[in-house]
Amino acid sequence: MRLTLSGQAFELSPGESVLDGLARHGVGLPAACRAGVCHTCLLRAVHGDPGPPSQAGLNSSWQADGYFLACLARPVTDLTIALTGEEIRAGEQTQADATVAAVRPIGRRVIRVTLRPRQPVAFRAGQHLALRRDGGVVRVYSIANTPAEAAGDGIEIHVRVYPGGAMSPWLAAAAPGTPLRIGRPSGDCCYLPGRPEGPLLLAGTGTGIAPLAAVLRDALRHGHAGPAVLIHGAADRSGLYLGTSRPDLRASLPDCGRPASVRWRTCLRSSGADIADVACEELARLGDPAAVRAYLCGGRRSVTRMRRALFLAGMSLKNICADEFIQASS
Repeated sequence: MRLTLSGQAFELSPGESVLDGLARHGVGLPAACRAGVCHTCLLRAVHGDPGPPSQAGLNSSWQADGYFLACLARPVTDLTIALTGEEIRAGEQTQADATVAAVRPIGRRVIRVTLRPRQPVAFRAGQHLALRRDGGVVRVYSIANTPAEAAGDGIEIHVRVYPGGAMSPWLAAAAPGTPLRIGRPSGDCCYLPGRPEGPLLLAGTGTGIAPLAAVLRDALRHGHAGPAVLIHGAADRSGLYLGTSRPDLRASLPDCGRPASVRWRTCLRSSGADIADVACEELARLGDPAAVRAYLCGGRRSVTRMRRALFLAGMSLKNICADEFIQASS
């Protein structure tokens, strides 16, 4: 299979992805997840077909214009491709300049990082974006605040710091004003106005609780009046960096009040609790499973278990939104 980029031809091995094939020939593309989540390896097909799997998760207009994800593309015909550059369509940028505005520890090995884009970046609460630091290192993080909050304070992310990691220790040590690049926000684990009386179930593990708290704040700001429960799962008590009691819910939902219909629950693996079981318990308390909308966030295995358990408990898969954390490839 022949792959042509900027007038240069490369041979792809059978079954090899475009991303891996280019890397084998010394052409490195930015990529963090290699699973079609971060969208940092976006390319455009000029001639040929990269295959339907390569466009998974892209909106219809991007698909129609030939954009695809190199990590998912395994073409069966010769393919000519183009780099996306800075623009996908007029007025839409794949990356934007930003600086680190502030870094603050908020728990054991968890930091709150505030980013200040040079130009406004549109996003919805619950989405994620890719960060690119000097040296070409790219990682994906969920956004921890709402657009209204970001307009005044900047975009916030919660980062677990891994010793020896390529990005998180760098962020932990970053001084205000440190430059980086941020990718175009993506993801659909977001609150959709409508059905304001319907129950909401939000369950996340680790720092996955951060975007879910933002989704809940966004729902309340849109006038959602139905009951809601926010569940934070962790390996042990040190992982509950937003707190364990009801008063801490006020801190995680600033300016929204704390209606009686909103509940907070935590669960620890060290105590034998499984977040999938806890989610099903809370689903039963919320009433008719068909009326509930669920939002799940965390590691892939945790999210898979929760999704399956909620489905078996009577929820429709179309009412379950999920954002899985994918471990970086290096």
